[in-house]
Amino acid sequence: MKKDKKTNHEKKRGGHELKKLRKAVRKVQDSKRYEHTVGVEYTAAALAMRYGADMEAAQTAGLLHDCAKCISDEDKLALCKKNHIPVTESERRSPFLLHAKVGGWLAQTKYGIEDRDILNAIVHHTTGRENMSLLEKIIFVADYIEPGRKSAPNLDSIRALAFRDLDRALLCILEDTLSYLRSSGGELDPMTEITWQYYHGILAQNDGRPKEAEPA
Repeated sequence: MKKDKKTNHEKKRGGHELKKLRKAVRKVQDSKRYEHTVGVEYTAAALAMRYGADMEAAQTAGLLHDCAKCISDEDKLALCKKNHIPVTESERRSPFLLHAKVGGWLAQTKYGIEDRDILNAIVHHTTGRENMSLLEKIIFVADYIEPGRKSAPNLDSIRALAFRDLDRALLCILEDTLSYLRSSGGELDPMTEITWQYYHGILAQNDGRPKEAEPA
């Protein structure tokens, strides 16, 4: 009985912290960005329930994944320089790419997040990386499929796939992202392609199929 009471208390405490976090994030985001943020939070929670991940951690990472999105490019670069956050050449050319790294730093220093898995999920939510944790995959996918997204390609099929096979959904998102950036001439972070190569190789190996050429 005591164990159950402790569990309920922890759940209430977690809910209280999430409520405070929502209020804090709302202050630093415009209404459109905040709507996206809440969409990612609850999509991440649904995926966490589906795959047995920590739901509160998923909600926390979802709430904070874009906490640096509304900071100007100049300020992102200045924060990186001041706090010794490494900046790649592609990020220097297109500083908007830095919002994930800066968001991870803010999550730790401003919002008091100490859980390394949550911080990693924020830092890698746009490009992914090799050997991602379950939480990292959840935030990466949730960011792409949340209900507010309308124009991304293959959304309906990827949304359905996300609840059947998270890795394949992740790979489809990477493929569509790479194809879009190449066709539009957008700035391509090399880590996105590295992540695609890694998961394409794993899934091809699991299927017993030979690797194919990179996506068009």
